Amino acid sequence: MIIDRVEVETINSFSKLELFKEIYGLIWILPIFALLLGITIEVLVIVWLEREISASIQQRIGPEYAGPLGLLQAIADGTKLLLKEDILPSRGDIPLFSIGPSIAVISILLSFLVIPLGYRFVLADLSIGVFLWIAISSIAPIGLLMAGYSSNNKYSFLGGLRAAAQSISYEIPLTFCVLAISLRVIR
Repeated sequence: MIIDRVEVETINSFSKLELFKEIYGLIWILPIFALLLGITIEVLVIVWLEREISASIQQRIGPEYAGPLGLLQAIADGTKLLLKEDILPSRGDIPLFSIGPSIAVISILLSFLVIPLGYRFVLADLSIGVFLWIAISSIAPIGLLMAGYSSNNKYSFLGGLRAAAQSISYEIPLTFCVLAISLRVIR
């Protein structure tokens, strides 16, 4: 029996478990999806429990009309939020009013670039990952200030100042803690 070179390579590829290596390359993402699904379900349950408990404390009927036992109330609220009319202030700065919240949200989403999601899966593999994370996440208060200022309303401006001050007051100790650990590791 004569075996040609192609058959030998095929047999060797199965003996080295090349197929399992390729399958493992795709399977590692399943725990990430399971974690995200678990977090989503946990948030939905916590929102439902909060509504039920606060309804019993206030001696009223809780959410019961959106699905069985009111389980779909959070999904109904999310749908309502997405379909809500965008009201723009008449005397405010319209472009700044639209850009401010976008800057706040985009800076938080960009901070997930440097968080490793798996052994070999990180969206931006940089040697300055922690410092980039601090720098990007510190842009969010600027968006909060822009959103408060652009409505041309003193109460909205004070609310934006308060939100930005609160965000900065949380970021300063966090930055000191992260820098202390990272500088200790560098030395």
